[in-house]
Amino acid sequence: MNIPEVASLVAAYAEELIDVRRDIHTHPELGFQEMRTTALVFDRLAKAGLDPQRLTGGTGLWCDIGSDRGHTVALRADLDALPMIDACGRPWASVNEGATHACGHDVHTTALLGAALALADLHERSPLPGRVRLIFQPAEEKMPGGALKVLGEGILDEVTRAYALHCDPHTDVGHIGSRVGPITAAADRVHVTLHGHGGHTSRPHLTEDVIFALAEVVTGVPAALSRRLDPRAGASMVWGRINAGVAMNAIPAGGEVAGTFRCLDSTVWTIAGSIITDTIHQVVQPYGVRAEVNYQRGVPPTVNEAQAVAIAEAAVKAELGEEALQLTPQSLGGEDFAWILEKVPGAMVRLGTRVPGGTTYDLHRPDFDVDERAIGIGATFLAATAVRDLFTP
Repeated sequence: MNIPEVASLVAAYAEELIDVRRDIHTHPELGFQEMRTTALVFDRLAKAGLDPQRLTGGTGLWCDIGSDRGHTVALRADLDALPMIDACGRPWASVNEGATHACGHDVHTTALLGAALALADLHERSPLPGRVRLIFQPAEEKMPGGALKVLGEGILDEVTRAYALHCDPHTDVGHIGSRVGPITAAADRVHVTLHGHGGHTSRPHLTEDVIFALAEVVTGVPAALSRRLDPRAGASMVWGRINAGVAMNAIPAGGEVAGTFRCLDSTVWTIAGSIITDTIHQVVQPYGVRAEVNYQRGVPPTVNEAQAVAIAEAAVKAELGEEALQLTPQSLGGEDFAWILEKVPGAMVRLGTRVPGGTTYDLHRPDFDVDERAIGIGATFLAATAVRDLFTP
């Protein structure tokens, strides 16, 4: 099987891709607001002679390369930024206040654009034995995710396998992390609002102590879940926001706490919502407060299919070398590519972005930064994996 190489084709666009990534990082856009980013990608694909199509609403797009004489493989990247202040300190830091690419979606988008340009050149030289469908998806950071919009518009209907990558700041640039089976976790949002009458802190027995009840939710619910959910499921309930009260000597009439529930196991994920809601009501019941629980189902675990992983790993070894491939652990992070892999088999890998010997910038940190050599490596991985898949019976 004579599978063409793509690394040299990607390398021809190396400087342009770095400029594109910096442009996107400078002008981040939140979920379902990615008009400028969509237009940037759309125009570059059109300039390459391709025929991109915008999703309904104008954010996100898809584009085909190849022919219909074989099967169709999808490559997906996400466009949106996070609602955070950029503290990367680079000349290309965000100019859009309250938005930054602190999860690396600017790298994902640019890598897929690089793969597209390389695949277009390859197809022009020697027609591909099938079709590659490029998917630039909006709103990955929104639950339950913009991937559902892609599915709803039928863009996956003809696809046989799908691939994606995600920045990994814990792995040095030049390495790709892979695994068979779940690579991310299920992730849901939990928002609890407690109501009481309020009163004086000298007479807590004459009112409902919302502050005390909130503290019980924060500590008691995770503790109770350790006995109500299968411990093998890797369940994690972590609160990220709590708000109540304005005066030190007044018990407030209301308060709220919000956080995320994450789980490694799909089966436990399906039952967790009702158990968590029930547990919250039981925990606050002795204090006479009224609880409102808004449990928002997010995404299931991203589960990599064995054959897709084998194809992706073979592409890594062929293009980047045996030493580039490494086994990656399952993460408790959520990823809406999971919805796509519930529709079609496929795989997501982790793209090393850390400068060797440098700082580890965790995802969702305001000073998140990457070694920009990862862009070309990601583009090479995506293009090579798509080509190898098309040559796979």
